Amino acid sequence: MATTGPQASSPRRRRGRPGHDQAAILRAAVELFNRKGYDATSMGDLARELGLTKPAIYHHVAGKEQLLGQALDDALDELTAAVAEASREREGTTAYGRLRAVVRRSVEVLVAHQPSVTLLLRVRGNSEVELAALERRRWLDDRLAELVADAVAEGALRGDVPPALVSRLLFGMVNSLVEWYRPGGAYDTATVADAITSLAFDGLARHETAPDQGDQAS
Repeated sequence: MATTGPQASSPRRRRGRPGHDQAAILRAAVELFNRKGYDATSMGDLARELGLTKPAIYHHVAGKEQLLGQALDDALDELTAAVAEASREREGTTAYGRLRAVVRRSVEVLVAHQPSVTLLLRVRGNSEVELAALERRRWLDDRLAELVADAVAEGALRGDVPPALVSRLLFGMVNSLVEWYRPGGAYDTATVADAITSLAFDGLARHETAPDQGDQAS
């Protein structure tokens, strides 16, 4: 990454801190928002973190809210695309198969965008940007619930749990990764994605129940 001016010799820059480009500024902002809280983080804090002046940051972004919006879009865009694709009926596919696939894909997206997803899960609707992100999350919940309902109608899933609750539980299982998953740790992405998908759907899959002892006796 090219460096110019006094920042090129800065100790902060020599340790690999981000430079002037917008992507690096966004990464640093997300890290700070997660560490300090969005409301408690100022543009001055971000400038100090980057070793830049505030005018240098404002050259790339209008302000803190724009950075928040970009971070939330980063968390949501790929998952929105995956859920939208799974919601479309296609010849040769089942709702159950598409549901399984999108749950697995959601794990991959979360791992790839973990800092932004962590931030997304902390927003509470205190601004228009946050409200828009929460609305997108509701859309995801609704589409996943529709897939669950379709899989129930196919006879692939048990029907005694409300689809909207199943949707929230599935996303809740995936979202819990932000609390403990660390890249380079004991489990790689594929292992975690396989485990969550298997556990979720082995628990939800419809099974024939054996008669109890009383039925056998009669």
